[in-house]
Order: sequence, then C-alpha cells, then structure tokens
Amino acid sequence: MNPNKIVITSVLFFISCFSLVAQKKELPKNVIIDSIVEARDPINPLSPAKAAFYSAILPGLGQAYNKKYWKIPLVYGAIGTGIYFYIRNNKEYNRYRDAYKSRLAGFTNDEFYFNPQGEGPRLSLESLERGQKVFRKNKDISLLVTIGIYALNIIDANVDAHLLQFNVDENLSFAPHYQFNEFDASSNLGLTLNFNF
Repeated sequence: MNPNKIVITSVLFFISCFSLVAQKKELPKNVIIDSIVEARDPINPLSPAKAAFYSAILPGLGQAYNKKYWKIPLVYGAIGTGIYFYIRNNKEYNRYRDAYKSRLAGFTNDEFYFNPQGEGPRLSLESLERGQKVFRKNKDISLLVTIGIYALNIIDANVDAHLLQFNVDENLSFAPHYQFNEFDASSNLGLTLNFNF
C-alpha cells in the first residue's frame, strides 16, 4: 500500500472521529424531558474497607456485614479444619520428640520402644527423627494454610462488598439474543448491548 494513502486514510479517520464528537446534540434550555428517573442506593466507598476490617477482627463478620450469611459456616469450617490439623500434627510431633529425647537420655520406657517380637525397639532413633521432621513439616503447612484461609476470608469480604455496589441495571446490559425467523424457518443468534442514559 502506498504511504500517501496510509497518511490520507489516517487523517480522514481522525477527522471523522472529531466530527462525531462535535455532533453532540444539545437541547434547548426550556425543554423538559419526560422520563422516569429511578433513584439508586448511594454508593458507600468505605463499605469494602469496613467489611475487610470486620473480617480481620472476627472471621465471618465481614460476610455478615455483606449479608452473605451462607458463607459464615464455610469460613469457620475451613479455619477450624486448619486449626484441627495444626493441633493434631503438633501433638504427634511432641510424641516423637519426647520419645527421641528419652532415647538419647538412655531410657527405654517410651511408647515406641516396646516390640512384641522382642527384637529391639519398635522404632529406631532414625525413625523417630524422621517422624519429627514429617510432623513438623505438616504442622508448618497446616499453620500456613490456616493463615491463608484467614486472609482469603478478608479478601472475600472486601471483594464481595465491592461487587454489591456494582451496577447491574437493565439500562446497562450485555445479553445473548436469539430470534426465530418465521418466513424461512431459520434462526438468528447474536449479542445485544444495551446502554441507556
């Protein structure tokens, strides 16, 4: 394509854009427009911050502030599960650690020592050390997951408060459109964009 044609085309495109902007229709000042104006609820810009703050103080309180009561049992169930696994792994870690310390001190009366076959201890020192590492790792992962769920609780309350103020009015919609043509028995499928002021 010729460079001159590109320049001319781009100049005409910009001029047409400016002319479309300049064709804004103005009404005379004494004309009254007959329309129904619906009053919307005022937007509270601090609502998302309040919801996040409430969820940070007490998990689930931000969801109650947003009137999403069905999420509260999910929040407490998830956080409770994380706390349960943390306590369980901590208890197992302490059992293995206490037995390991007892063996290092020379005692043979820990719970992992008794072997019904009588061929030495049921778990060796290496097994006790490995068990400590596994349960310590699981305990740390449980703690991180619980903290992550707590943070997700705060983020969920904040985002939900933002979305409650989102405009979902019929004047602004984007919907699929299906039409059946009765003359030739064909169908038309498309998208409809409504943008009314």
